[in-house]
Amino acid sequence: LHTRWNPLPGRFKDYIAMPKYNMYQSLHTTVLGPGNHPVEFQIRTHEMHRRAEYGVAAHWKYKEDASSKGKSASGADPDSSQLDWVQQINEWQRETDDPGEFLDSLRFELNTTEVYVFTPKGDVIALPKNATPVDLAYAIHSEVGDRCIGARVNGRLVPLSSKLSNGDICEILVSRAEDAGPSRDWLSFAASPRAISKIKQHFSRERREEAIERGKDQLARQLRRSGLPIQRLLTVEHLTAVADSYRLQNVDALYAAIGEGNVGAQGVVQRLVETEGGLEAAVEEGSEDKHLATLHRRSPGKNDAGVVVEGQPDMWVKLAKCCTPLPGDAIIGFITRENGVSVHRRDCTNAANLLSQPERIVKVDWAVSGGVGYLVAVQVEALDRTGLLSELTKALSDQGISIISALVSTTKDRLAKVRLTFECSDPQFLEHLIKQMRRVSGVYDVYRVSQAS
Repeated sequence: LHTRWNPLPGRFKDYIAMPKYNMYQSLHTTVLGPGNHPVEFQIRTHEMHRRAEYGVAAHWKYKEDASSKGKSASGADPDSSQLDWVQQINEWQRETDDPGEFLDSLRFELNTTEVYVFTPKGDVIALPKNATPVDLAYAIHSEVGDRCIGARVNGRLVPLSSKLSNGDICEILVSRAEDAGPSRDWLSFAASPRAISKIKQHFSRERREEAIERGKDQLARQLRRSGLPIQRLLTVEHLTAVADSYRLQNVDALYAAIGEGNVGAQGVVQRLVETEGGLEAAVEEGSEDKHLATLHRRSPGKNDAGVVVEGQPDMWVKLAKCCTPLPGDAIIGFITRENGVSVHRRDCTNAANLLSQPERIVKVDWAVSGGVGYLVAVQVEALDRTGLLSELTKALSDQGISIISALVSTTKDRLAKVRLTFECSDPQFLEHLIKQMRRVSGVYDVYRVSQAS
């Protein structure tokens, strides 16, 4: 090769003298072929090639064949299907999550006889005894099996439950409908482990989705029945901690376990309360949530803002929309001409203008009672992509937050800016909400803004 074509420097590998860790052996070289295009050659013996294709376990087979005299007159190896069978077992293992189900399939395969069926293209497919067109469909491809609606055997339409015989020519009829899927009845006559496994997997996914929805409803009802705050307890952190305590993979697995009856909703509620810090802390927060709900239902009053004016506790107070202050913010009060005292953050963009009229400035403090809903505006900056706004709103709705307004803009660089306005009663809870939004894929910053900025 190297005398006919020029080799590329550094591209010659001698894996025969120095085999790889998996016993792979071969000579690799790359030369400049016709048109100065690089061409790689791999040179190895039949034994080395079999080891490369099937692994070290195939080495015994090659050695045995070399010394065996049990070949047919045509030179064909009567045991050549053994390695194909091992490869089929390997595929089953990858497709089956349950080890017990895999072992059952293996035992079945070891103790069964086969029938050989032809496809319309002339391919021969080995199926277990008493196999049906459903088994053939799943042997061809799992999607063909899921969309199977009928079969034609030896040119005649037959029921899917019909048993196939040696030499049958079977054509599978499939549906093009998007919602096409297998039937539960197929489990009563399917014979191959692959078909049975795939049918069960399809309905397991379907049942799991239904179980997750049932679990969510049952847990929410149990929390309401116990008078506990849903908004505070059903957070990702709390639910993840409870899922870990049950040794479940994630929150969806927890909801599915509740929906399937494997885990009781009352037991989950108890663990949520323990995660929150005990029943007293949870009930105390629950009373705050109830108070917030009551404030939303009743008409606005003098103390709805949660702020009191020093020396004038009954004075009408409202929170400025330009900076939307929250409890804990440094605030100032400004006496308006018709709307009582307007409360601003000290770092409000209008603060400098207000402080220029000191005679209208009054001292204000946050009320001790708290529990009031306050308007909050946050800005989300993220890489623009499909579904971004949907995932952001879901992150808030999962925490019991209703969005009042949303403003979205994108730049030429595919950067998205989303401003969300909603009500929040607690600065610590706002920090939690910001953390939840930062977990959304593509989001690189979330921060609180004033309405005027």
